[in-house]
Amino acid sequence: MSDQLYDQLAEAIASGRLVPGTRLMPTRAVAADLGVSRSTVTGAYMRLVAEGYVEGRRGGGSIVLDTRAGDDPHWTSTALRATPLAAAIGRYESGLSSARYDLTAGRVDHRLFPLAEWKRSMNRALTSLADRLGRYGDPAGDGEVRAALAHWVARSRAVAARPEQIVITRGAAHAIDLVARTLLSPGDVAAVEEPGYPPVIALLRLAGADVVGVPVDRNGIVVDAIPENARLVYVTPSHQYPLGAVLSRERRHALLRWARRRDAGIIEDDYDSEFRYSSRPLEPLQRLDGDGRVVYVGTFSKVLSPALRLGFAVLPIGLVPAVTAVRRAVDFVPPAATAAAMGSFIESGALDRHLRRARREYATRYRMLRAALSEAPIGLLTALPSDAGLHITAMTPDAPSDEILMERALERGLQLSLLHRTYQFSEPQPGVVLGFGAIAGDDIPPAIHRLVECLRG
Repeated sequence: MSDQLYDQLAEAIASGRLVPGTRLMPTRAVAADLGVSRSTVTGAYMRLVAEGYVEGRRGGGSIVLDTRAGDDPHWTSTALRATPLAAAIGRYESGLSSARYDLTAGRVDHRLFPLAEWKRSMNRALTSLADRLGRYGDPAGDGEVRAALAHWVARSRAVAARPEQIVITRGAAHAIDLVARTLLSPGDVAAVEEPGYPPVIALLRLAGADVVGVPVDRNGIVVDAIPENARLVYVTPSHQYPLGAVLSRERRHALLRWARRRDAGIIEDDYDSEFRYSSRPLEPLQRLDGDGRVVYVGTFSKVLSPALRLGFAVLPIGLVPAVTAVRRAVDFVPPAATAAAMGSFIESGALDRHLRRARREYATRYRMLRAALSEAPIGLLTALPSDAGLHITAMTPDAPSDEILMERALERGLQLSLLHRTYQFSEPQPGVVLGFGAIAGDDIPPAIHRLVECLRG
């Protein structure tokens, strides 16, 4: 019996089912479970220690060691291969930054997260869900939470929404994925902004779409350049990513007319419109839509934290049954506790209080970044117009190659997002997408000074 126990444990460790760092069950507990003597189990554990599978620690039990060898077939071989489409997808964002000055786009300041208020909301949510923890629930999300979301997006973003139109998702990408699965067949054309957000392009391609880039100018997406056979158009009209343009009123109406004429759908991704520093926002496409062609997508990744993995889609009412059916097939239901906590967070006024604090802080950083860029040598860093969000894009016509620029930046403790990565269909323009969500305000001037040094070489 000791040999059998040893063989099973050694195989589990070698195959990775017992990962390094795992503490094995105490010998007394294993003996009781198996109905054998403790000495039988102790003998198997002693062999595992002797052969380097585990390490015995005084007072800490037996800990699994990393036994992966270079020639271990469990770790070095596989008969499975990803499709070329899946294998071609690269990671868009870098990992967590350890640089002194983090100017990465798309990040928020975790220090602003209202932890105490969120804990209270989470506790209230768990209490309210106590009698429902054994059920999956509605694939669109709890009705009370959707009602809170409908009220909030109506007063915060001027979105015309009823609770029945809302589907709670695990972020904006999840919402876009559900809509793409519902509306697109393999080979259908989907149009996106160029430059734009690469993960959405990868997502649409995985849905089987033929993705086409459409140029963007200072008034947003060029509607006349959208392919006539496009079935779906993805846009960021409130704050175009990455260039920062606002889709003009004329273009908004032109886009809606185009969609009506071509019987196409529109995904309106409003990822950061809560943070606006001067002009009033235009009405969302969704509110101007009289045909039910616009799907409005929102996320709490910038509003609160990307770690929450919460977003939502406001759907034309006739599309709700199909999207919720797809949702049930993909991941069944939203995370009930987190979604309920968000509903409580909204209804208690905590979200509005947090947004007021965050707007003040980010507005200060926005002004500091604008001022620092204005003091850069003329022609070296040219900031594009932008009065919203958590980033400003600056063109760098005389910049060195991306490799040299990133090498110089790392030497100076800078973490950057390069504009060229947002171009997928045309010749990239040299520039940097400067995020000010994660960097402290006082660090912005010295960070831009170091960026100027990098560009000058």
